[in-house]
Amino acid sequence: MDDGIAGWGSDGRAGGARGRRQDVKELRQDRREIRNDRRDIREDRKELKDAVKSGDKDEIKGARKDLRADRKDLRGDRRDRRQDRRELKRDIKDQKQAQ
Repeated sequence: MDDGIAGWGSDGRAGGARGRRQDVKELRQDRREIRNDRRDIREDRKELKDAVKSGDKDEIKGARKDLRADRKDLRGDRRDRRQDRRELKRDIKDQKQAQ
């Protein structure tokens, strides 16, 4: 199943510890992005609350749009984290089978 290039599997992914380190690094980055997205959502909720208190329709509309965009970003980052976690598990499983 090896294509002859040391450290690379037949699927073109880095094999062994190098692949796992990259996956762990990606998971850390995903956690940071998720944390920042949650912070942004909290701020957007406060802005929306303030906009509703002010009664300005344009301000409310803008605050809702920002909140919607940050929620979408959070969903995407969670999806990325799940995929990176799957890849890490697959790399660990592949290495155990290779031993």
